[in-house]
Amino acid sequence: MSYEAILYETRGPVAIITLNRPDRLNAIGAAVREEVHAAMEAAHQDDAVRAAIITGAGRGFCSGADLSGAAARAAVGGAGPAPTSHAERLDEEGWVGRWAKRFAHFDKPLIGAINGVAAGAGMSMALACDVRVGSTNARFKSVFIERNLSPDSGMTYFLPRIVGYSRAADLIFSSRAVNADEAYRIGLLDRLVEPDALLDEAVALANEMAQWPPLAMRMSKRVLQHNQDAELDEALRYESVGLGFGRKAVNDQKESIAAFAEKRKGVYTGT
Repeated sequence: MSYEAILYETRGPVAIITLNRPDRLNAIGAAVREEVHAAMEAAHQDDAVRAAIITGAGRGFCSGADLSGAAARAAVGGAGPAPTSHAERLDEEGWVGRWAKRFAHFDKPLIGAINGVAAGAGMSMALACDVRVGSTNARFKSVFIERNLSPDSGMTYFLPRIVGYSRAADLIFSSRAVNADEAYRIGLLDRLVEPDALLDEAVALANEMAQWPPLAMRMSKRVLQHNQDAELDEALRYESVGLGFGRKAVNDQKESIAAFAEKRKGVYTGT
């Protein structure tokens, strides 16, 4: 697929998806939605890709839903195209639900490289990443209440799991901006770097993750996500089930033992 609203590239085992509408602070319109979904699926299906990064071009990460013209009506649930199928008429999630699930269900490490403002659904996208590396220009803003909206796109799911309920309530109810230093302090960012070093730092982190056995890595993410809401007994059972998937890569199992015994870095293929 050719892309116009985003950029997609791979650097070794790392896919980089860049929202490329800098004049709109990378606002989420129909083209961005379609192309991001396609790029995420391409990264998911490509066994050579073992980790992915999502970032924005220019001075913004993502300013949220595109509120220009007709896009505004569809973005806030107003008069968009009329549904034409039974499935569309029964759709309880809308594009914002599918947007959140596209990132949350990506079963390889996903790193957000937060280069500027992340607002509304753009903030939710950042929160859906496993890890967030931010530049000193990063800024977060929930913004929904300012549009007479309650939060969507997964914000009320992801945000309290990262910063806790009371801080989530603070950010959602006040709609105040959070600068990079505060974001790092409260856990919205996991690493904080200078703007010129942002992408290199994100790629370096992605390569740290990509060096390990890929089946075990993907199962590690599944287990971690599943067990966020599990009781201990269920969590332990799911961990036991997860162990079996890594062992299906019999060559990686042997290589991990050999690398440990020979005190060298392993080379893993997922086989």
